[in-house]
Amino acid sequence: MSDSMEAVRRLLDLRYRSRPEDLPLALTEVAPLLDAVSVTVLLVDYEQLSLWPLQGTPGDPEPRKVDGTLAGVSFCTAEPTTEQACLWLPLLHGAERLGVLEVHLHVEPDDRQRRDFRVIAALVAELIASRRFYGDAVERTRRRLPMQLAAEIIWNQLPPLTFAANSALVTAVLEPCYDVGGDAFDYAANGDIVHIALFDTVGHGISASALTTLTLNTYRNARRSGLDLVDTYRSIDKWIRAQYPGAFVTAVLGELDTATGVYRRIAAGHPAELHIRDGRALTALPTPTALPLGLGHMLPRPPGVTELLLEPGDTLMLYTDGITEARSADGELFGLDRLVDFIVAALAQGSPAETMRKLIHEIVSYENGELRDDATAALVQWQPAPMFTPSRW
Repeated sequence: MSDSMEAVRRLLDLRYRSRPEDLPLALTEVAPLLDAVSVTVLLVDYEQLSLWPLQGTPGDPEPRKVDGTLAGVSFCTAEPTTEQACLWLPLLHGAERLGVLEVHLHVEPDDRQRRDFRVIAALVAELIASRRFYGDAVERTRRRLPMQLAAEIIWNQLPPLTFAANSALVTAVLEPCYDVGGDAFDYAANGDIVHIALFDTVGHGISASALTTLTLNTYRNARRSGLDLVDTYRSIDKWIRAQYPGAFVTAVLGELDTATGVYRRIAAGHPAELHIRDGRALTALPTPTALPLGLGHMLPRPPGVTELLLEPGDTLMLYTDGITEARSADGELFGLDRLVDFIVAALAQGSPAETMRKLIHEIVSYENGELRDDATAALVQWQPAPMFTPSRW
């Protein structure tokens, strides 16, 4: 007999004393209370290519591809999918797509079961997000290749790939995910302001990741101290120059006022953002407006701040040159025009997060699976009304 409340109570008990790998066994035990044959957590890997059973899942189940499976459809659309007596539900922590909950039932689910499993999926996502740092099961599940130390350092510095609040959405990607060293992104929402930054550090490997770590944390320190964009630039520039003389970091430091749509930014030796409105790219913002971070002392004037008034639905995409300078086998650059065409078409077909996932796979494919440089992008979309729904993530 179904007892969904008892299932919820048992899963809630995991908040107090559990490891991430305890979740699969707990789901096996509560499955009969939900009239289910099995309930399985599938987590997306770092490359966002496949969905893998969480470490500790009984047996040795196979992964599900993101592309071409119903489990993948649920992940990509952030909506439940059903085939006869099998149900897949997205595991969402806020707007971050963690994976999918796969449920095998005795019969095709009715409306009540669908509602119950939405609640179970939301609870499971919260448990994964809250317990993931108390063990390595989540990381071991998501990693399909050994992660280099430089990449380990960078990933441990980054916020979740996708965030939605204050009528704005931010979603990002970076590659090669197991060997990235010099690129990074950051964001934060404070009051009406969404802060967004993208960094491209000179060099690669451990030295680049150390410089990136300093840059990220100096940026956060300045932001949390209430400094404006100009003084934030100056603070980062000062610390890079003091700790890594001669090194530099190109960057975009931006702020979006979600109450008014005003976007202000400094482009520190970095490519201009794409500005997309109603399915077309608008005139690029001026760039650069400042020297790269670490070299700012070479100009006597303060960094320039560009201001742009967005319209509802506008999209800005920040990217590093590893995107546009990707090369095909015959040496042809991916280029800005191809990037614009790809982003416009992808946004017309899917969510911003899915657009970013497809973009990074396109770049990797364009370079035949061997990236010559880190490739990172962050997309910001302003939509004051209506509020975001999961399917738009």
